Formats: sequence, structure tokens, C-alpha cells
Amino acid sequence: MPTTAEIRPRALVRASGGPRYAIALTVDALGTGLLRPFLLLYGVTVLELSAPVTGGAMTAGIIVALACTPFVGRWLDRGARSTVVAASMLVRVLGVALLLAAPAGNVAMFTAAALFLGVGNQAWPAAHAALVATVAHGRERDAALAAGRALRNGGMGAGALLALAFLTGGAAALQGLAAVTGLAYVAAAALTWSVRLRADPAGAQVVEHEGPPPRMRTLLAANVVYTFCLNVPEIALPLVLVTQLDASPAWSAVVFVANTVMVVALQVPVTVLMSRYPRRAVLAFGGVVLGGSYLGFLAATLWGHGWAAPAIAAVSLICTVGEILYAGSATALVTALAPDHAMGRALARFQLSTGFGLAVSPAVITTLAALGPTALWGGLTAATLLSASAVATEKD
Repeated sequence: MPTTAEIRPRALVRASGGPRYAIALTVDALGTGLLRPFLLLYGVTVLELSAPVTGGAMTAGIIVALACTPFVGRWLDRGARSTVVAASMLVRVLGVALLLAAPAGNVAMFTAAALFLGVGNQAWPAAHAALVATVAHGRERDAALAAGRALRNGGMGAGALLALAFLTGGAAALQGLAAVTGLAYVAAAALTWSVRLRADPAGAQVVEHEGPPPRMRTLLAANVVYTFCLNVPEIALPLVLVTQLDASPAWSAVVFVANTVMVVALQVPVTVLMSRYPRRAVLAFGGVVLGGSYLGFLAATLWGHGWAAPAIAAVSLICTVGEILYAGSATALVTALAPDHAMGRALARFQLSTGFGLAVSPAVITTLAALGPTALWGGLTAATLLSASAVATEKD
């Protein structure tokens, strides 16, 4: 098993697809960070759409995009690797072009743009994981996947900070950001295309209509619940802090920044450290940590308003550790369980479950939050611990 000393930056770059691919990932992440957090503002500010209409169009685009993941899986299982990653970047160029071409009030073009952006965002994780799984194996693969996630989080965070600096420019600045994003996607796609990596066709024989093995069904179902942790810093905590505790919005920013910094700094070291344990055990333990953090949030909300916000910020660090454990083991477990000929479809199904969890979690979180902190954090705790138990009891 690799140690922290053995997982050097050069080895991680090689295991992730090489230096050109690492640069492509960085450019793509920066571009995504420039626009994705502000897509809603683009619809409202530039296209003069109402917030409900803009949000509905974005949701519709994501839902339709999820339906494209099975096609991505079959394409990967025919041996394609860098081509699929490049395509996931180029399709987002179409989305950006539609944003720039859409006249004010045009809902159809904004919805189409959200669709193309959503297709790229949903196709990329499975395609990237398949590419890494082709060039790296065993625990080196786990570390490379973790490094890719850390790099993407860092790039998106940097992109979002750059975008914030230009938001005071209004509609013209948002259009400029969209144009820069499109150029970033083109550059990233060109670099990825130049890698020209394919899987061995002999190991990519497609068996049509083959469903996931039973051990994968349990993992996919549990993953839907696990993914809620990804929206806790962005949705649940700001909702509780601002609307229920009347805390300053600055606390939400503190939580988000701390989450991003921890993921960037700790994803690889924690993944390597936990490599001495079975991936399934690490994933189950991550669920326990997440469940414990949800109980911590519940306890924090019961404190007086003066202490609740700092207590929630402190507990969010534990939640981020659970997120890191989940992210470092879940995709790695899928790549370890899936047979070579069905790697693409297995990763696509995993991304479908992730996308579904991310799509429904805002509605579930806001509904539970309206019922009170016990319903919100107690419900998330129960569901997460149940999922962790299901993961732990499955046999490989």
C-alpha cells in the first residue's frame, strides 16, 4: 500500500493522466468556478428572467442532463477515454455560446444553455474517473482520484473568487465572465484531446442491457443519501444560520471557505492514510462521521443565538472530514467493484445516483428545515447512518 512519502506530486500527475491532462483539469475547473455559481445571476441580471423561471430552467436542464449519463457509460465501455472527457468540456462551450447569444427574456435559449452545461457537468465525473482508472491501479488510483477532486475544488474556488471580483460590473461583467469560461473550456478540451488515451478494446466489450450487480445496487442507493453532505455547506447551513438563527451571512462564507480549504489540503493525505483499510469500511465510517456531525449541528442550534453560529462553524469541520472520507472512498470502491468491460456503465450509474441526490437534496433540505431543526438534522442523521449500515454489511 502507498504511504504519504510514496505519493509524490509527480507520481500523482502521472497517475492522473499526465501533465497536459492536469493542466486541462485546472483550466476546466477555473472556468467552471467562473460561471457555475453565478448562472442564476446571469439569467436574472443579463437575460432579465425572474428568479423562479431561471431556477426552474436550471433544474430542468440538470434533470434532462442526468438522462444522458447511460449513453456516456456505454461510450466509455467501448474504449473511449480522453475523447469523452474532451466532449464533456466542448458541450459546455455550446452552453456558454447559447448564453451569450440569448436575447433578454428568452427562456428557451437559457434552458438549452443550462441543458448543455448540465450535460457536461454530469458527464465529466464518470469520464474522468474512467480515464484515471485506465492509467492507474490499486491505491495509486485512489490517490489520483482524490488529487483530481482536490485540484477541481481548488480551481473552482479560485474561479469563483475571480468572478466575485468582477460582479460589480453588472450585466456586462457577467457576459465577459461567460466568454472567458467558454474559452477556458475550449483550451481544456484541446489539451485533453491531445492526450489521446483509449482503453484496451479487448477489455471494453459491451454487454447491452446488463444491469448493475446486487452489490452495486446497495452502494448506488446509499450514495443518494451520502451526496446530501455536499449540499450541507452550500444550502443547509446558510439556510439555518441566516433564516433560523439570524446570524450574519459572513458565517456562511466562513463555513464555505473552510470546507473548500480543507478539501484541497486534506483530500489526498486522508485518502492515502485510510488506504490501509478496506474502501467499504472507510465509506461506512465516513457515513458515521457525517451522521455524528448532523447530530452536532442539532445540538448547536439548541444553544443561545450568540453561541450557535460559532458552534455550527466548528461542527462543519467534522462534517467536512466526513465528506472527505466519502469522496475518497466512494468512487474508488466503484472502480474496484466494477468489471473492466462495464467500468463506464458502473461509473455512469454512480454519477446518476450522485446527480439525483444533488438534484433532490435542496428540496428535501428546505422541506425538513421548515419542520424544525430536529426534523432536518435528525432526519439526515437517521438516513445517513442507515446508508452507512447498508454499505458496511455488504460483502465484496
